[in-house]
Amino acid sequence: MQYEASDPQDYLRQLDDDWRRQGLLELRELILASDPEIRECIHYKMLGYTLGDDFVCHLNAQKHYVSLYVGDAAKIDPDGALLNGLSVGKGCIRFSKSKSRHISDGRIEAFLKRAIEMKREGADLGC
Repeated sequence: MQYEASDPQDYLRQLDDDWRRQGLLELRELILASDPEIRECIHYKMLGYTLGDDFVCHLNAQKHYVSLYVGDAAKIDPDGALLNGLSVGKGCIRFSKSKSRHISDGRIEAFLKRAIEMKREGADLGC
């Protein structure tokens, strides 16, 4: 889904009050807590997270899942240990209602921290 939001707070106000909102808010908190220099903005009609001028990831609530866009997830988690059991595309991780419980199990937090560390080192995480 695309949201016509002017800023992150406007985006959050537009979300339906259901499991997708809760999942997106949990992921948002993990991202913001991962590094004090992370900044939140609207980019491509979704929530974007930057370190300086470089995007680390994006979040969006879709109709049937919440998407965490990270570039090529296999570059961040080459052996798949952190994302095992999740729906992973080349550029995103999809959290459905049944998979949203994985947000708080620590693996996504470790995945995000690894992505941020790699960005800080100048790694190209693009697809």
